[in-house]
Amino acid sequence: MSILNRLLDECIRHPKELPDSLFLTDDEKARIQSVAEQYPICIPPYYLNLVDGKRQDDPIRKLCIPSGMEESFEGLADTSGENMNTVVTGMQHKYANTALILTTNQCSMYCRHCFRKRMVGSSAEEVAGNIDLMTDYIRRHPEIDNVILSGGDALINDNARIRMYLESFSSIDGIRTIRIATRVPVVLPARIYEDVELQELLGEYGKKKQLVVVTHFNHPRELTDAAKQAVQVLMEAGCPVRNQTVLLKGVNDSSAVLSELMSRLVSVGVMPYYVFQCRPAMGVMNQFQVPLMTGRKIVEEAKASMNGLAKGFRYVMSHVSGKIEILGSACREGEMLFQYHQAKDQSDHARMFTHRIEEKQCWLPDAIG
Repeated sequence: MSILNRLLDECIRHPKELPDSLFLTDDEKARIQSVAEQYPICIPPYYLNLVDGKRQDDPIRKLCIPSGMEESFEGLADTSGENMNTVVTGMQHKYANTALILTTNQCSMYCRHCFRKRMVGSSAEEVAGNIDLMTDYIRRHPEIDNVILSGGDALINDNARIRMYLESFSSIDGIRTIRIATRVPVVLPARIYEDVELQELLGEYGKKKQLVVVTHFNHPRELTDAAKQAVQVLMEAGCPVRNQTVLLKGVNDSSAVLSELMSRLVSVGVMPYYVFQCRPAMGVMNQFQVPLMTGRKIVEEAKASMNGLAKGFRYVMSHVSGKIEILGSACREGEMLFQYHQAKDQSDHARMFTHRIEEKQCWLPDAIG
């Protein structure tokens, strides 16, 4: 049995397997069972051990243990128009120079704030299939210079499949970088530091194209010794590691927590990349979204206590029209200032605009001026 399969076999996938140390009431168990019928559970024992079971409001608990709030039908299944940007099954081309591949619908942990709850752990309809069609599309679109291997989680593919993707895309002259989107360093770090074959694979293809691992630490307690070891192994294999955090209510919606997270990431060589506004995804928004005005204040207060490297991230939202940076309050009361960091329509590129924001508003409408 491979290291990956052994680690995945150990994961908790049923509510009945949750330990007594979580002090779950009968009502909570019933709600978790109900949620699991719609949104699957998968929690590695390593990550579950980070939970403080005595605290109902424990941030690590919120990230991995289902809540009854997930049963709300409020929100969207596809919050940023992924289906309308799909050009080949499993491949999206929203931004001119980037192709994003949904390599799998599986993860080593099903995060409760996942914006792809519509597919992760359940539906494989959107997962990439024919890699020849994808490579052909990229060759016919020379503006594409980088590929993102995502999912699900790209490192939950077995090593043979990872090799197939890296071999195919590294053979395209116009591709300069291949990004590997994964939460494995956070939730299943042994997959990286125990698997020598994976390490050698990354080292081999990193000599052909620049590989960049984009991971997803959301709270300082996730940055354990094991996680640091995984990060170090990735860097030794020639893969820079960058981090994308989601601003989440009850998890990191505090300037002190956010500042500590970013500063500790930089101290181990992980460069903060984005802080994302939580998307209005069905089963997510009611539990995790932070109002835009509150979020901007948290980010600015956090940056005030960071050094230059730690504060190098952008606070953005992945809107249907593009990646929009949330800049701050505008001159007129009640308005906020935004700028397109990336845009689907090139006429929006770098465009700045203001929009009136209500106190509890967490997202922008699809049509914005």
